[in-house]
Amino acid sequence: MKNVVALLIAAPGSLRRTEAEVLSAARRLADGLGGRVTAVILGAADESWTADAAAYGAERVARVEHAALGSYQAELAVEAARQACLALQAEVCFVPSSTYGLELAPVLAQKLGAAVVADVTAAAGDAATGAVKITKPVYGGKANSELIARQAPLVLAMRSRAVAPVEKKAGAAAEVMKLDVQLDAALAKSTIVERKTEAAGGARLEDARIIVSGGRGLGGREGFALLEELAGLLGGSVGASRAACDQGWVPASWQIGQTGKKVAPELYLAVGISGASQHLVGIGGAKHIVAVNKDEKAPIFQAAEAGVVEDFKTFIPALIQAVKKHKAAEGK
Repeated sequence: MKNVVALLIAAPGSLRRTEAEVLSAARRLADGLGGRVTAVILGAADESWTADAAAYGAERVARVEHAALGSYQAELAVEAARQACLALQAEVCFVPSSTYGLELAPVLAQKLGAAVVADVTAAAGDAATGAVKITKPVYGGKANSELIARQAPLVLAMRSRAVAPVEKKAGAAAEVMKLDVQLDAALAKSTIVERKTEAAGGARLEDARIIVSGGRGLGGREGFALLEELAGLLGGSVGASRAACDQGWVPASWQIGQTGKKVAPELYLAVGISGASQHLVGIGGAKHIVAVNKDEKAPIFQAAEAGVVEDFKTFIPALIQAVKKHKAAEGK
């Protein structure tokens, strides 16, 4: 399995950490197998994506641009990815664990006659046998499962923040090519009626160094206003548990956990979050976890490095004032 593809779905702006992780996972697997990496950029992306893909280890960069890919639509994106994988004779295809990537992975695998594994945290190759060892968490993150794939093709959806990006080599050269795909608008089984863009406060959760996250214990949308103020002062982003999102207090895009986003910030401040195992799956990569909860028996304290047993309505405003005082003293 020496032909390794990293499928990158075009997005506005420069290449993000999510794509860098997929490229890095592909690079490490190809090194183990003695193979090469082709980055497939699906849709019109900034030209810098080509240079960045090469910098993260791709020997080839294939740009797939088509008028039908100007706006993401699952059926058309899958067909374009299928044609690209066949043209490149892809044996292993990595996709990001983004909303679009997770939508594409199983359908693409079915069309390629491939095995598919989601939530992958590592993929290692054996050059002698050509086998691929795949690692993924099971039982809500309580254990890891190791799978051995001996036949191609494979489609692997990488878990966000599970892979440290390889060293970026600025100026690295790569063969650049354009792949033509045949797409028929009739393939689209759905119609996009409207797109809504949410205003993002701070960095994307997947990229944030500091995350202030709230749960059911906040009691409503008003509590999140305090968290947003604190996150703004700390230069961080705001997240939420599934319970808070299900209540409609905050957008679903803020959800962190098994069915939400997987994050790995330097600091994760969990406020009013009980700490169910499904939520802990999403913060397993956090370097430091601090919990604030008035229930001293809340499971979150078992995962936290430090904990504060206090009502958030008392503690968070006090913390905000302390941060403001500290910033004023530093002249910031």
